Amino acid sequence: MILAFVAALYLVEALDVLSGGQLERSYGVEPRELDGLDGVLFAPVLHGGWDHLLANTFPLLVFGFLLLLAGVSRWLTVTALVWVIGGAGTWLTGGEGSVHVGASVLAFGWLTYLLLRGVFSRRPEQLGLAAILLFLYGGLLLGVLPGQPGISWQGHLFGATGGAVAAWIFGRVDRANHPSR
Repeated sequence: MILAFVAALYLVEALDVLSGGQLERSYGVEPRELDGLDGVLFAPVLHGGWDHLLANTFPLLVFGFLLLLAGVSRWLTVTALVWVIGGAGTWLTGGEGSVHVGASVLAFGWLTYLLLRGVFSRRPEQLGLAAILLFLYGGLLLGVLPGQPGISWQGHLFGATGGAVAAWIFGRVDRANHPSR
């Protein structure tokens, strides 16, 4: 499933290239502009070029696969929370006149979910996975800080916020379903 999702991102980028970048300009998040609000729905599947998509590919495959181990329903729900919270937060806080696109909102959300779900569920195997991911990918979290021109730290920050909210919600669900753990 994650391979199909990432393949779809490549198809969308090919269409965007054929359109001369019109898709990303028309359907990215444009902060605090009513016309840019539809970007909340479309921006995570759009990228600012092949390099941007390539940079997101490996984290999406790894984090998406690990999240899918919890089931398609969990993946869909966590993804929806990250997608909406990430997009809405970017729309509210992004720089004036900017356009935000990219699946990194999902990568940051999925990573944060995977890092925090063990904390909220109190399940040792999830805490172990979180420790490994923190060691391997913890440096990515610096992307939530402002500083690099052309990088949507707002998308990263609010994607991560969406992942934290999802981890909190599902951590409570997991504790209720597995009280002995």
